[in-house]
Amino acid sequence: MGSLYRSEEMSLVNIYLQSEAAFTCVSELGEIGLIQFNDLNESVNSFQRKFVSEVRRCDEMERKLRFMEKEMKKDSIMEDYHKNVNPLAPGMKEMNELEAKLEKFETDMKEVNKNQEKLKKNYLELTELKHILRKAQVFFEETAHLSDQQHHQEVDEDRQSLLASEYSSVHTINTLSFVAGVIQIEKMANFEKVLWRSCRGNVFLRFAEIDATFNDPDTGDAMKKNVFVIFYQGDQLKQRVKSICEGFHASLYPCPETSPERREIAIGVMTRIEDLQTVLNRTEEHRRMILTQIAADIRKWFIMVGKMKAIYHTLNKFNVNMADKCLIGEGWCAVKHIDEIRYTLRRATEMSGSSVPSILQKLKTKETPPTFHQTNNFTQSFQTIIDAYGIASYREINPTPFTIVTFPFLFAVMFGDVGHGLIMFIFGLFLVWKEKEFLQEKGSNEIWQMVFGGRYLILMMGFFSMYTGFLYNECFAISLNVFGSAWDVSKIRDVNNTLRYEKEIELDPWHNGEVFRSVGVYPNDSGVPYLYGMDPIWQSAENKITFQNSYKMKSSIILGMAQMLFGLILAYRNHKFFNDRLALYCEWIPQMIFIWCIVGYLCFLIILKWTTIKDPNAAPSLLIGLINMFMFTPSPDGLYLFNGQNTFQHFLVIVAFLMVPWMLFAKPYILYRRHIQRKQLIFRVDLPRHDGDELLHRTDSNGGEYHSVSVNVDDTALDMLNQDDRSTASTDSNDSATVDKEEFNFGEVMIYQIIHTIEYCLNCISHTASYLRLWALSLAHSELSEVLWKMVMNIGLTAFPNTFMGGVMTFAIFWFFASLTVGILLLMEGLSAFLHALRLHWVEFQVKFYKGQGEPFQPFSFEQIFLNAEESN
Repeated sequence: MGSLYRSEEMSLVNIYLQSEAAFTCVSELGEIGLIQFNDLNESVNSFQRKFVSEVRRCDEMERKLRFMEKEMKKDSIMEDYHKNVNPLAPGMKEMNELEAKLEKFETDMKEVNKNQEKLKKNYLELTELKHILRKAQVFFEETAHLSDQQHHQEVDEDRQSLLASEYSSVHTINTLSFVAGVIQIEKMANFEKVLWRSCRGNVFLRFAEIDATFNDPDTGDAMKKNVFVIFYQGDQLKQRVKSICEGFHASLYPCPETSPERREIAIGVMTRIEDLQTVLNRTEEHRRMILTQIAADIRKWFIMVGKMKAIYHTLNKFNVNMADKCLIGEGWCAVKHIDEIRYTLRRATEMSGSSVPSILQKLKTKETPPTFHQTNNFTQSFQTIIDAYGIASYREINPTPFTIVTFPFLFAVMFGDVGHGLIMFIFGLFLVWKEKEFLQEKGSNEIWQMVFGGRYLILMMGFFSMYTGFLYNECFAISLNVFGSAWDVSKIRDVNNTLRYEKEIELDPWHNGEVFRSVGVYPNDSGVPYLYGMDPIWQSAENKITFQNSYKMKSSIILGMAQMLFGLILAYRNHKFFNDRLALYCEWIPQMIFIWCIVGYLCFLIILKWTTIKDPNAAPSLLIGLINMFMFTPSPDGLYLFNGQNTFQHFLVIVAFLMVPWMLFAKPYILYRRHIQRKQLIFRVDLPRHDGDELLHRTDSNGGEYHSVSVNVDDTALDMLNQDDRSTASTDSNDSATVDKEEFNFGEVMIYQIIHTIEYCLNCISHTASYLRLWALSLAHSELSEVLWKMVMNIGLTAFPNTFMGGVMTFAIFWFFASLTVGILLLMEGLSAFLHALRLHWVEFQVKFYKGQGEPFQPFSFEQIFLNAEESN
């Protein structure tokens, strides 16, 4: 199991680097990712550190790269962006060259963009002018034709408007002024309304939609536009019309009044558009050529700049020794990796050309090291479940190795079905099979990433669900008669009369009933039960639910006791590893006795009842017996599972109650006595020892004066006292029960111990009851599967049998049944079972031994830095 069982042994180290070799050394350490650096300049402002200028240069280069990446995405140029490259961090010379190259590319791109934007604006203006000239010609022709038709129309002079006078004659229209332009089609309705109201109807507006689609030169968005011509008379209306056009961002263009002039300008515009289109094409080709050059190396540049930035950020954590011209860093690393780190430093120093070697020095410290568990693709998902509860304290037992088995198993107890487990197993197997492809895609869907991250967990849950499904003998709520039922219907005596007159037949393996499989009586003779799991005959039994209720309920209690007991065994291993004898003798032993006297005894009664009771109706109730056990009352019906059970139960209850004061008072009392001893005996050595004699100074508890006496100090006794102090303090630095040698508050220790004692005693009962969720969810899953089968699929199988219509109906209903199975039973029920299994591990199991108060080991690793950056993006 290695470091997965207990975290790696860590060491605090100092690293001394020469200034010319510091960059290369930190770069190589980032490649191997084995050391976590501590910030030695926490009190220094980020803008006052040594390498802040280099960090700013890296930020500027990152900005330029993001600008180029944005331009590439505009033109859909991403050919080599995802190439699997991992260049080394460049040195100072390469950094300057890269910075100059990025500056050149950025300048070129900005110049190309500026020219292209200007050309596109010119092209847009010429295109709009072309459409204006075309549409204006149509407007004037239509107006001239309309004026001829209304030449003879008489209009009242008092009510004659500008519009009417326009239609009176061709000579009148020639006296009007006009403006022409284009406007976005979305603004046309409001534009027309404002124009009419502002000019009070004294203008004539003609507009038509342009068939072509325009692209905005700034944003590139497609848009539709209208051509309009506004006729007016007078300078005042002219100014008002232009102001309205300017307010709606309408583009106005000069338009000649005569047709020959318009035709001549249109020919010139078409020539200019063709020339401009040629220039635009060449500009676009030049732009794509630059972006193609960038696309070939942009991934490499991103990695190089990212590594440089990470290196300088790390160097800012170092102390700078100006006298010796060296950098001093501090960090945590695994003890087994120290030799590899030293080799990496030596190799990096040689690469940099420095004549002074880099030094790595181990330090002694009382600081709590970070927790480092080495995981792989298989164990990572299980470790994530544990870390979500809390990071393991340094060197305490990690629940992950056991969770790999217990978590999918408890899930399967609630989800046991061969068919459902097979679907889940195949899905998990597919994710594992396509693992490399999915890892390269790196999708942005968080739910999919979460499901894919738990692919091995899904695989294991599907496998164990098939296992428990075989135990329950359920496959989509149907029992499978794989090994042959232990009950043989053909052996029924007088088959015709029995099946005709008997509505119910009791199948009792203890008695020679109506149906039996062999000559003898099982299990004392040659009778053979169903080879594996439940007999399929239970599928047809009237008391199926009653039997499964009893079986699964009692099995849940036994499984819960087994897992809680295993948690206490792991707690024992922790106490022994940390040499915490106080917790071992004052907490663990009474806890173990307490749980065995109550829950362990209940499990013993369950197994004893299963193996000895022949007549279920004559069996004593375990629930009533447990109540009578705590009430010290005998069984009202006088039924017991063994002789002397009542007396034995009284003894267990008394022992269990005696464990409560043991857990409650023993540890606080011992801690108090140790505190008194330390307070009364304060040793101060003034003279060197000779032959075991030492000058001892003592002070009383009231703070009186010291009195010097010469005594002979027993070294063995002092070592034992120090060892007890170390074992007390080694339990957990964050534990409120840990006693500081200088500060001790008996009230706080006592309150803490009371809380933990009450919590443990109540948890023995509540946690045992909590495991009944295994029975409840298993029964619910089984019954829901049966309902779906009988109420959905069974209809398709029984309707119109042996007909074409029946086949079609079965096919249609099957997909409806499959959808409900996947949506309800696999997704909803699966998620419910997953959450309940998670709760059983976090609360009922891990609380027995796992504190989870550690700090994660976060090494300086380029791979992890880029992985975190991709996840954040």
